This record gives sequence, structure tokens and C-alpha cells, in this order.
Amino acid sequence: MNGLPLSSKLHDLDDLRLNDLVIVMVSPRNPLNIGAAARAMTNFGVHRLRLVECYAPAFREARSAVGAADVLKSAEDFGTVAEAIADCARVVGTTAVRDRDLQHPVRTLGQKSGAEIRNQMLAGRVAILFGSEKYGLSNSDISHCHWLLRIPTHKTNISMNLGQAVAVCLYEIARATPVKGVKRKGMKQPGVKAETERATVGAAEMISELLLENLRKSGYVKPGNDAMVVKKVRRLVLRLDLKALDAKILLGMVRQIAWKLKQAEK
Repeated sequence: MNGLPLSSKLHDLDDLRLNDLVIVMVSPRNPLNIGAAARAMTNFGVHRLRLVECYAPAFREARSAVGAADVLKSAEDFGTVAEAIADCARVVGTTAVRDRDLQHPVRTLGQKSGAEIRNQMLAGRVAILFGSEKYGLSNSDISHCHWLLRIPTHKTNISMNLGQAVAVCLYEIARATPVKGVKRKGMKQPGVKAETERATVGAAEMISELLLENLRKSGYVKPGNDAMVVKKVRRLVLRLDLKALDAKILLGMVRQIAWKLKQAEK
């Protein structure tokens, strides 16, 4: 494919403007996959690579990333998904399973979903999560996502190679056209107010954690039911799709409730 255009509709590299797109690889173990993903990122002008619980030798041995040394050098390693996506306003998880009961919207990768991701970058940074080669994303990982993305594949082999999956997703996002005339929210542009900027996932997680603390103290969370309630509360807060200012107000409310409950314990 060297020297051949990927698509007649693909934007010129300088026009991609994908600086606010973050690729998050959860528990990757194969250095070839990490390298291939890094190279695909440079092909489409994406430079933010984050690794969660990465197998250390795999990261050090990622040598297939021809022309992607800068991406690997600046890649960040995190202990949890929550830490890796804290500064993002939207999180999209990838899945190969069609009928998985996740209570999340599942969209098929294509022009429409690619354009949706481009549009969501107008309101803040967007992260795309890719799971490990063997297991994909866990239910806990997916609980951090706003919606899920599925690459259409043949039913006899629905799972794609990790590096190839990153490349295919970036291709569709790069060639998608965002809504014309829409300016990024929160930037100092005429008629655009900072308070309309979408809250980060980190802010939503703080609200979720405080809510959970209050629910535990109130007796709502039953013994042995904690993990399920954590995912339910997280999904609920993410579905609210809070603006940054609204998240600040709500966080203040739940903090006050938490303080009041502590005083009652004393």
C-alpha cells in the first residue's frame, strides 16, 4: 500500500486536527501491537498514547513502530483506567461482541460514528479505549465509557488484531467530516461561553465516588453488592452528560451531604 492514497475523501494530514483524541490501551502485552498502534497514530496525526497496566517488557520491546518513536517516547503509563481518562470529556470503548449485555449504546464504526467522535472533540478531549489482546475490555473498564464502538467484521472471526483495530478506527475518524461552523466549546470565541464546556470524566468520577461514600454510610449499599453499585452509579453520572459548571455545583452538593453524614456519626 506504500504510495497509494487510503481514500480519495481522506483529509490532508495538516487538516486532521486530531490533537484532542487519546488512544488508551488497557493491559496490552504484545510489543508488536503497541508498536503497530503507535505507527497508525502517526499516520493519522494522533499523538496521545496512554497505557494502563501495560506489561512492562512489551512496552520496552515495542520495535515495530517505524516512524513512531516520538509517540512511544511520550506515551504515558497509568495504573487505572480512571487515571488515564481523567482529563477527557468523552470516553468511547471498543468491543467485538454484538450481544453483550452492557447497558451501553453500541455504534458501528463508519462515517456516522467517526463524525460523532469528531464533533464530540469540539466539546473536550475524547479517549478511545482498546482492551487487551486476550480479553478485551472488562465490564469495569466499560463502566467508564459513554458509549461503545464495534468494528463490523465477518461472523466467523469477529475479533481483530489490536494494532489493526486502532488503525481502522483512526482511519474512519480521520476521514469523517465534523459539523461545519461549530467551534470548540470553552474556547475564547465570540458567543461561546466557558460554562458550556463539557465536564471531564475525572470530575464525574469524583461525584460518583462521593455518592458511593454517602450511599455506603446510608446503608443503601448492601454487603457483597458494592462492585455492582459502583458501576451503576458511574453509568448514571455519565449519562447526565454534565457541563463543567453543573459538575462543579453537583460536586459541592454531594460534598456537603458527605460532611453532614460525618457530623451525624460523631
